Amino acid sequence: MNLLVLEGVSKTYGRGHGEQVALCEVSLDIGAGEMVTVYGRRQSGRSTLLRVAAGLERPDCGVVRLDGRDLAERASAGLAGRIGYCQRSLGSPQGETALEQVALAVLARGVARSAARSRSRAVLERVGCASLLTAPPGELNASERMRVAIARALASEPRLLVADEPTIGVDLLDRDAILLLLRSLADEGIAVLTSAADSTGFLGADRALSLSDGRLHGQLRPEIAPVIPLRRAASW
Repeated sequence: MNLLVLEGVSKTYGRGHGEQVALCEVSLDIGAGEMVTVYGRRQSGRSTLLRVAAGLERPDCGVVRLDGRDLAERASAGLAGRIGYCQRSLGSPQGETALEQVALAVLARGVARSAARSRSRAVLERVGCASLLTAPPGELNASERMRVAIARALASEPRLLVADEPTIGVDLLDRDAILLLLRSLADEGIAVLTSAADSTGFLGADRALSLSDGRLHGQLRPEIAPVIPLRRAASW
């Protein structure tokens, strides 16, 4: 069984002449340990797709399932912690350091403070931020902020990690390292769903799909999808 399944998902914003179709009967399967990247131009609906897949927005119609359970059902409320959404904004005044930013996400789940700090330190080290534990969020560059965002999402030990344009604003020399970090997480068994505005964001993906006019194109099921030849073995 695939970890994440979208079936006939549609989403429209506005009404009348201002109506904009973001998603039109989109179906998609993602397996554990798979990295899938969705390409689309600006306002193509790719961010909407990722937010719907993460359970942050409800589709107008269709269903989103994680581990076979509908995200829209009340009984599935416990699934929220199994989905990690990378939010780049580090604006919380309570999180004065990178470590505290991540710890806040762990504390919100009811974990004791000492255990939260230990878990936060571990995930920050995992994403290559061991030297940034005490760094103020305002002093981090785009690459470092993305790594902290990934760490914050990993803190809940999710089965699905969603990252909308993870390399946006990141220096060219650092982009591959971010994508290869996500690839390494997929290799550990986490399903990873990302978006990209150009082909440089495909590195490490098992499948690269495109979204246009609200419709998703490409190999939508993992069992029939070849690995794209952009993936390479490298350390993050």
